[in-house]
Amino acid sequence: MEIEKLYAEALGLLTMMIACPSHSREESVLADKLCKYLQERGQYPERVGNNLWLQSPDLDPLKPTYLLNSHIDTVRPVSAWTMDPYCPQIEGGKLFGLGSNDAGASLVCLLAAFNYLSQQERTYNLIFLASCEEEISGAGGLSLVLPLLPPISLAIVGEPTGMCPAVAEKGLMVLDCLLRGVAGHAAREEGQNAIYKAVDSINWFKNYRFPLQSPWLGSVKMSVTMIQAGTQHNVVPDECRFVVDVRTNELYSNEEIFEQISNLCGCDDVRARSFRLNSSSIDSSHPMVLAAKVLGKMPFGSPTLSDQTLMPFPSIKIGVGLSERSHTANEFVFIDEIREGIELYIKLIKDSVDSHH
Repeated sequence: MEIEKLYAEALGLLTMMIACPSHSREESVLADKLCKYLQERGQYPERVGNNLWLQSPDLDPLKPTYLLNSHIDTVRPVSAWTMDPYCPQIEGGKLFGLGSNDAGASLVCLLAAFNYLSQQERTYNLIFLASCEEEISGAGGLSLVLPLLPPISLAIVGEPTGMCPAVAEKGLMVLDCLLRGVAGHAAREEGQNAIYKAVDSINWFKNYRFPLQSPWLGSVKMSVTMIQAGTQHNVVPDECRFVVDVRTNELYSNEEIFEQISNLCGCDDVRARSFRLNSSSIDSSHPMVLAAKVLGKMPFGSPTLSDQTLMPFPSIKIGVGLSERSHTANEFVFIDEIREGIELYIKLIKDSVDSHH
């Protein structure tokens, strides 16, 4: 009966969240509502910016602490929606609405698991964190909260994975590359065409393979995604700039990849916009991974980025719904997935902790 009560609460909360737009950096109204929702239920959330968290009663610094984290922000709706993205609707066993799958369902299920387990006798501490700015890896999100929390033994990151554990996820690094030439008149044999020089470098990015292959994530993937050169048709361009999207695996740090690219790509200048979004992974023999396997949920490597990338401690990405539904028109989650999510989170945490002790 307890699960049914938790499920009804979770479904009610998720419909409230869908009805309250909370695009990245615009989460304050939803954060206010969520704060009020928790306070009305006798809880005392802490808040910094638009991030809220709860700590289980009697936090004991000698016990391991598990962080249950998901995000309240959403992307903006794409134009192909045929229904109101902010009007939650249940049809055919599906709950439709922006953020239902990414990642509202995981968030409400993690909160339900937190509430259930907090009332039990435990050998561990729990923290539930609803963070913001995840979709843009913003500085006002998770990284603002982490210094305020006690040391974390393991984080469960709620993202749509069909409740299968993502044991590794790709990192991201964006590069701005520059090739210099010499300007001249296009009608004469003058100058050095920066575009022609850039072609060689672009081909290098297309064809180069980093030697270390991950069993979970495969190879490092590099894609040239933007290019800019020239001022007018009759001037040989003296500069060509292009942008490279680099998806790293867990066998390299972003700094290591950057150093190799700088030495090999043939560009006159290469700059990384940030090194902070590294690939992450957890040992396949971690009790949480083994507990998931026992429940028939197989580990995999995830190509998409989450707040895991900002966590300097072991973390596992596992949650309700499917990644393929994220950022799409008419986004939805099956309401049965919510019930299953609550049960699985509770079981995973209990089983992995029991096997650990």
